[in-house]
Amino acid sequence: MPAPPPPPLVLLPGMNCSARLWGPVGAGALHPVLDRPTLSEQVEALLAALPERFALAGLSLGGIVAMALARRAPDRVAGLCLMATNARPPTPEQRAGWDAALARLHDGAPSRALQPLDLLLHDRSLDDTALRMADEVGERRLTAQLQLQGSRVDERPGLAAVTVPTLVLAGEHDRLCPVARHTEIAELVPGARLHVLPGAGHLLPVEAPDTVATLVAGWTATVHARERARAADRH
Repeated sequence: MPAPPPPPLVLLPGMNCSARLWGPVGAGALHPVLDRPTLSEQVEALLAALPERFALAGLSLGGIVAMALARRAPDRVAGLCLMATNARPPTPEQRAGWDAALARLHDGAPSRALQPLDLLLHDRSLDDTALRMADEVGERRLTAQLQLQGSRVDERPGLAAVTVPTLVLAGEHDRLCPVARHTEIAELVPGARLHVLPGAGHLLPVEAPDTVATLVAGWTATVHARERARAADRH
């Protein structure tokens, strides 16, 4: 019997980030957008649109949605890659910041004005990429993403149930989601592999595209091998 085709790679972007985020990692991948105002609605929309089984990677808010999706439908997820993200529930300070951002959007601020460049990038020569992504996201979708942020829950209890190959990537200089948050995730997911990328901030695929592409390629190879073994066991 022929080997099954490898599961497609699905990439979920961070808040106010477009598919441009992924650089070489994104070639041939599926790029759904985050455009629903609650976590549960976003997960259900993705499950309705995505293939029956897939490898799932997400950065920041995309990683949070990825954890929720894996918790909601573990049978659909063949592998999990979490980058520059946080499994903890929102803090009062975060909620206040999102509310303030929503108020600015309501008052007419463009999405690029809400891109916190000093928090997103260690290498500020890449500011234009982050601003162009915000333009591509637009105000309507950013509004939904800010509302989605407020509906987040504590994903840590569900991480121990993850049984698929899991890669966790952190930036050494990430000011939004520090390394400690990723160490926590990697310790909770059985068999997870953690890599800290030196010299990188929050937008890992923008600041370290080749390193991220290499690590993701190794992870997807592991996912594909696990899927072949899974298919052989069924037959």
